[in-house]
Amino acid sequence: MRNDAFADFFGGLRAALAYPLETWRRIAGLAFVAAVTYVVLIFSTMPEFTIQMLGAGLHWFDYVLISLTETAYQTDGFTTLGVIVLYAVLTGVAVVNAAAQLRVVGLSSFTDLAGVLPGLLASGCASCGAGLLGFLGFAGGLAALPFDGHLVRVAGLVLLVFFLGRTGNPEQCRIETDVSR
Repeated sequence: MRNDAFADFFGGLRAALAYPLETWRRIAGLAFVAAVTYVVLIFSTMPEFTIQMLGAGLHWFDYVLISLTETAYQTDGFTTLGVIVLYAVLTGVAVVNAAAQLRVVGLSSFTDLAGVLPGLLASGCASCGAGLLGFLGFAGGLAALPFDGHLVRVAGLVLLVFFLGRTGNPEQCRIETDVSR
């Protein structure tokens, strides 16, 4: 029975990851959300620098993005950039799937959609692990955590993977009956 649960979870995760890749419109939505998430996570590494530079003009946008990406790489290497890209892609998948689930099921699926919010808020940024919580004023508390807050980043990824594996393909019903068990 335990192997069936793992098989169901990984089957649901595979279906959830494949769903956004089925049409060009979903791929575009995935790419857009992933790009926006990447920019927000990179900009959250140094919020004061980002605000000062962008306050001087939007023509600094590319400079800020490139310099903060380089800073993230020089701070922790490819691992940090990989985690940020993975988080951005998983966020894109989760948003596309959540939009489809909301369209198919309606607001009754709000409890399933709310499960992704902790993962989105505790995503983890490139240098401090605070993620979007840093913008909310919790970076100091997260800095006191062991491993420089990297566990918060991993927890955000685990929550996203759990959400995706649990929901699977948003257009398919996953209600179990006594016969299917």
